[in-house]
Amino acid sequence: MSAPQAGLVRVIGRWNLTALVVNGIIGSGIFGLPAPLAAAVGRASPWAALLAGAAMAVIAACYAEVASQFTATGGTYLYVRHALGRFAGLQVGWMTLLVRLAAGAASLNLLVEYLAEFWPAATRPMPRFALITSVLGLLTLINCRGAAAGAAVSSATAIAKLMGLGVLCGVGAVYLLAGPAAAPMIVPAGLGNWLQSILLLFFSYGGYEIALITAGEAHRPQRDAPFALFAALLTVTLLYTVLQATVMCVVPDAAHSSRPLSAAAQVLMGRPGAVLISLAAIVSVVGFLSANLLAMPRSLFALASSGDLPVRLAAVHPRYHTPYVSIGIFALLTWLAALFGNFTWNVTLSAVARLLYFGATCASVPALRRKQPHAATFRIPGGALLPIAGIAICLALLTRTDLSNSLVLGATITVAALNWLVRARSSRNITASIPD
Repeated sequence: MSAPQAGLVRVIGRWNLTALVVNGIIGSGIFGLPAPLAAAVGRASPWAALLAGAAMAVIAACYAEVASQFTATGGTYLYVRHALGRFAGLQVGWMTLLVRLAAGAASLNLLVEYLAEFWPAATRPMPRFALITSVLGLLTLINCRGAAAGAAVSSATAIAKLMGLGVLCGVGAVYLLAGPAAAPMIVPAGLGNWLQSILLLFFSYGGYEIALITAGEAHRPQRDAPFALFAALLTVTLLYTVLQATVMCVVPDAAHSSRPLSAAAQVLMGRPGAVLISLAAIVSVVGFLSANLLAMPRSLFALASSGDLPVRLAAVHPRYHTPYVSIGIFALLTWLAALFGNFTWNVTLSAVARLLYFGATCASVPALRRKQPHAATFRIPGGALLPIAGIAICLALLTRTDLSNSLVLGATITVAALNWLVRARSSRNITASIPD
């Protein structure tokens, strides 16, 4: 668990890791979700943002404890495999791959939509193909050339997106304190409405787990991971809450706005504000994609290193010390999903699928406490209270799953089970072939 993995180099510092967490969280969601949140719970939606942040903090605390026990590459797959066994680890590994492919593909399509604000032809078939291919190809090349280069892009885009959103957040905060509010919508917010709003927000608040996959290339992952998780989540919760309140107060019909943050910026700062937010959205998506390409291939690398996927996926470039085969394959799958996928459906699938590995991570906390009681550098208080609460939150939100998402989740679970059966049979054959 603590030994470095061959070929990888520790080049990611505490603030680089924090930037990766921020980029993992702030992707495309914040630029579109204020509208469906307004439709779900109306004027209470800023409180929904706070509540979702608090709920996610419970799960992030579980992540912080388990992450503080490992220094190898792998993230959620690594934690669950050690805590709950190979079968559970493979389920999490495949579910993580599904989530990141869906989120990356959705973000690429959103990038094209925002670029259409400046180049209307961007959504046509050939320009769309060229944009998706060139952006993804460039980010793939950067990440293949070294984790430090990928982390630098992630840090730069995290700063840029926070500056753009911070300007709107600051102007919005001043307006909220001094300006007249628009008449709020009256929406009967029952339990179903609140669960739906929290599920949507879990898409926006999720993604931090991908940064933990890079622990094998971080300087001090056991100490830096808890800091990065809590610092990023606190920043994002405050940002989301203020932005949601701003949209509710300045956009007259927020529930039907296709670009709610741009609409709010247009009201508060005119056309320059709308352009600023559109640019922030583009930078945000590029940063999210870069973080995705930096982190997620390391999960494939970890699966291959453990013998759960073909060993070729664990190949490390002799010069750049990156898992270049895994990076290339993940980029190819993202490219295909972006060309043929649907943004809205991918967003919902990503939100629902990650609930399964969030719950598995919470369940890993008490299991690891029994297996390695002195390994945790960070320990959450309250005994089993927070892990149980995290599992309950995930189960409650899973009740909002629709049929199409359930079918895809079922197919992914089946593939992971078949993967486990094949690897288990292979292990038995190897053992049987060894002479006594």
